[in-house]
Order: sequence, then C-alpha cells, then structure tokens
Amino acid sequence: MARLTKLTKDEVTGEVRELYDRVGAQRGNVPNMFRVYAHRPEILKTMTAHLAAITSTGTVPTRTKELIATLVSRINGCQY
Repeated sequence: MARLTKLTKDEVTGEVRELYDRVGAQRGNVPNMFRVYAHRPEILKTMTAHLAAITSTGTVPTRTKELIATLVSRINGCQY
C-alpha cells in the first residue's frame, strides 16, 4: 500500500498545476513520480529542472537517453 497519494490536477494549484499542464501536453500524461512529488512543490520544481538538464543537454539525443532509461529499468526488473 502506498504511503503517499498521487495528487490529481484538481488537487494542486499554482505552479504545480502549470507544471501538470506543461508535462501533460508534452507527454500525454503526468507521470506518477511527478504526482507524488507534488506534495512538496519545492522538491518537484528542482526535480523537474534536474530531469530537464539531464534530458535536454549534451551530445546524446533525448530519444537515445529515453531508450537507455527504459532498458535500464527493464534490466533491473522495474514493473513500472
């Protein structure tokens, strides 16, 4: 049983709601990880900035980075 709930768009306000809108438009959904971190908006904000820096900079294409992340998750037996 989860200890923290996953906040829906109706349960958040302000910057978090804007982030949900932006991420939802980009990805087609708001990942559960974001919805849990929404309990602490200041952490969510820094986490999304960190993820953007990882995926949007450097010489390796974003698509390749996403494929690597998927492969690592599969190798580690991540069911998510």
